[in-house]
Amino acid sequence: MASSAPAPHVVEDCGPNLQLLSDGTVIRLADYNILPLPVLPPALSAAVQWKDVVYDAGSGLKLRVYRPPRAVIGEKLPVLVYFHGGGYAIGSFEMENFHACCLRFAYELPAVVLSADYRLAPEHRLPAAHDDAASVMSWVRDQAVAVGDGAGDPWLAESAHFGRVFVSGDSAGGGIVHQVAVRLGSGLLVVDPVRVAGCVPLFPYFGGEERSRSEAEYPPGPYLTLPLSDQGWRLALPPGATRDHPLCNPFGPESPALDAVALPPLLVVVSQLDLLRDRGVDYVERLRAMGKTAELVEFEGQHHGFFYIEPFGDAGDELVRVVKRFVYGGASSKPI
Repeated sequence: MASSAPAPHVVEDCGPNLQLLSDGTVIRLADYNILPLPVLPPALSAAVQWKDVVYDAGSGLKLRVYRPPRAVIGEKLPVLVYFHGGGYAIGSFEMENFHACCLRFAYELPAVVLSADYRLAPEHRLPAAHDDAASVMSWVRDQAVAVGDGAGDPWLAESAHFGRVFVSGDSAGGGIVHQVAVRLGSGLLVVDPVRVAGCVPLFPYFGGEERSRSEAEYPPGPYLTLPLSDQGWRLALPPGATRDHPLCNPFGPESPALDAVALPPLLVVVSQLDLLRDRGVDYVERLRAMGKTAELVEFEGQHHGFFYIEPFGDAGDELVRVVKRFVYGGASSKPI
């Protein structure tokens, strides 16, 4: 007897990225990068070495290690752990735009950059991405221990200063940075002998049921609209959760208090024309009111994600300078 059950239908249509069907099936489109592709300066591409390594064999998750010329000749450099954006649902360290950003950071800070993938929603809803980020940090810890024992990845053994590790990421990656900082500061994530000297969320992807002024009043950006932001949270959060869920709203009604959490120093970057601008500003103001070390840098005339949209523009040049200042002089001398 033929089944009378209705055929699966689309419940979330993410345009060129993916579709979620009513039976839970996810259809991912192969060519989903709608961003303008960056043109890499030949000298930059030739100067920085990079390779992919597995950090979680069970999940098949990888990260990309970038090593600039100064590291090749034996200079120990800070480590920048980086998490890409994409609303927790799309993206990869392999995307040309994120690759270009990490090449710049590696060469111009300079730093050893570790750009990590993580499991994506809706197949793997939060906190899967945050758990994977914790696994990345644990992998870094294991590498530091192995290097101390005369082993470990040879690039990191030769080049990485594990006492000067920074955690950064853009958009959803910026939200991941917050979660890493909270786990570190609350003792849920222990990375000794690694020392995290600072965290750098770039235009972090936060949300909430009550609209911020920028969400309510700003026109949509070229790559982020309010409906798209809301859709991202519907795909990423546990089923039935609202945007006040603690993994979306760090100061929601059910979010844990951060007063007693020993957060690393933070540098938070926001964009003036970003729908999410006010959430980043509020984040810094609330942390400062608790006595945390949090610096805010706002880029006038820029929209959400301007760095990975145009990695080699004037604003991108200034962002690299801002992060370099933080890494080499602005972070606290009391890392955790």
